[in-house]
Amino acid sequence: AYKDLAAEQAMPIRVNAMISSRDENYSLLLDAGHFRSSDDSLAINSVKIAADGALGSRGAAMIDDYSDMSKHKGLLLLDQERLEYLMRAAMNSNFQVNTHAIGDAANMIVLDNYENLIRETNSRDSRHRVEHAQILRFEDIVRFAELGVIPSMQATHATSDKNMAQDRIGEIRIEGAYAWRKLMDAGAVIANGSDFPVESPNPFFGLHASITRQDKNNQPEGGWFPGESMTAEEAFASFTIDAAYAGHQENILGSLEPGKKADFIFLDRDIFTVPASEIWQTQVLETWVGGTKVTD
Repeated sequence: AYKDLAAEQAMPIRVNAMISSRDENYSLLLDAGHFRSSDDSLAINSVKIAADGALGSRGAAMIDDYSDMSKHKGLLLLDQERLEYLMRAAMNSNFQVNTHAIGDAANMIVLDNYENLIRETNSRDSRHRVEHAQILRFEDIVRFAELGVIPSMQATHATSDKNMAQDRIGEIRIEGAYAWRKLMDAGAVIANGSDFPVESPNPFFGLHASITRQDKNNQPEGGWFPGESMTAEEAFASFTIDAAYAGHQENILGSLEPGKKADFIFLDRDIFTVPASEIWQTQVLETWVGGTKVTD
């Protein structure tokens, strides 16, 4: 359906789609190779794999027991053989691999596989990603930059989870959770997003959370683990040029420069000068895609 719309140049937005590793035609889709529409409205050059569950349901795979549930470590969704097969097949077909990993065990296992398979397939330039990269061992934080792996994170997860996360994983492991500053200081490029429909797709909620580490009520005062916050410039880049880089689209999207697509919005305020507490209230006045106004 996406390809049909793209062929008719009828895509209302740009879509960077991933092939699901659960698709019964996974191998055939890989064999078909990358797809890019003539107007750059649709790109397919990556696969999505899920390694574990979510933190809220205690499904995220942890190395040690959950702090609020003894004898429970969450759930790995794939055994090693299957995970390795899915990753290797995608890498050998020159696809970027984007793997959902939330718990510290899942992230460790995914990074271990990336390390081995990137070397085997010589696919560092594919910019493989970990989707969420939510709870990390300290020793795994530096591995993202070392391996050229992108942590694809969602700032509002931190502010949505703040009331339960420390109870789930305890005061030691929480120091490696939602660790944006530690990852950036280690040299990683963070791609920010929303994880819609789990969270709102509104990017200004994410920008606000990235900068303040607070929810829309501007709580907690001073921010939740504020040492992990981003500057306004870092947060903006994580939603724009760094997100484009994570999708291999930085040459056409992510910034307003000669030769790139004229995708931009007009806002009702300057997000770099208003109080950070107000950023989430930002409203879009106009949306332009490819130099054409599509909403006002």
